[in-house]
Amino acid sequence: MQADPHALPQPPRARRISTSDRLRAALQALGGGQMRIASHRETAWASITFAGTRHRLDVLFEGVEGVAAGETFIEALPEHEFAIRGQLVADAAVMEVDHCLTPEPRLAVAVELLLLEDA
Repeated sequence: MQADPHALPQPPRARRISTSDRLRAALQALGGGQMRIASHRETAWASITFAGTRHRLDVLFEGVEGVAAGETFIEALPEHEFAIRGQLVADAAVMEVDHCLTPEPRLAVAVELLLLEDA
């Protein structure tokens, strides 16, 4: 069957924004836009009463301004009130920090977050 040459092209489908996308955007905002996400791993998580996902991200802050933003990020993360649609952030923790000064200031941070489905 041949396509109708007079038919209008279909608009591209909009990409659905996932919970992981929303989490990365929230972390970027908390990092003042100075953060680069090096890796992001997501695993399913469940207890008897809750279901959700555990996220581990390795993020980098580079340069003097970036490192300053990273230090603020580290301080703010554990108590930050996230607003992620359909999710509650039950836990947010800094797991590892590696600070390097040469050849350029750099701060590598590993974080873990537990997101629970908001019923």
